Amino acid sequence: MTSRRQLLKSAVLGGGAGVVAATALGSLGPEAAFGAAAPDVEPGAPDPNFAEGRIRSIKDNTLLVLGSNMVIHQIRVVDGTSLWKLGPVSFDEAKPGDGLYARGVLMADGVLAAESVWLNIVNIKGHIKNISSEKVHLDHNGQDVLCHVVAGKSVAIRSDAPASADLSLLRVGQHVQILGAWRPDTNEVDIATVFSPH
Repeated sequence: MTSRRQLLKSAVLGGGAGVVAATALGSLGPEAAFGAAAPDVEPGAPDPNFAEGRIRSIKDNTLLVLGSNMVIHQIRVVDGTSLWKLGPVSFDEAKPGDGLYARGVLMADGVLAAESVWLNIVNIKGHIKNISSEKVHLDHNGQDVLCHVVAGKSVAIRSDAPASADLSLLRVGQHVQILGAWRPDTNEVDIATVFSPH
């Protein structure tokens, strides 16, 4: 059986796999952006198959990304790459200035062939300071973060109930974790999921 990485390498190198659909490779959920390093990477060592930073420019199917450690990454998006920006999106949703995490396969030329790219993804914890039907004001380590409820996208998950688009059970003072999409250069986030312990 051919692995996801073998299919991706073939697609990038123009080998026998040809054009590979994202569904053939299987999309990775947004939670995977914050997953542990690959098992073959020494603890504390950089993962060569992972990149993070902000998009500086886009040329054809390649993203030029400046990492937070000031390293420049070239990330190639192919037909098999899954992209997330508050949900699955197409490549034309990627914009200069977007933050990203990317996982894939580091090619011999130093380009990261992306399996998955998460645009502007954030995973923050804090206490609710104020809440309305459209917004959640979150205290995240003493910083105010304005979290927007997005119709048809935002859901709440409680430990004792299934996921729901009804966020009315959230309360001021409650500790929550929010997975969402940052609005670049602001303190604002669009909510994908609010995780609440009760």
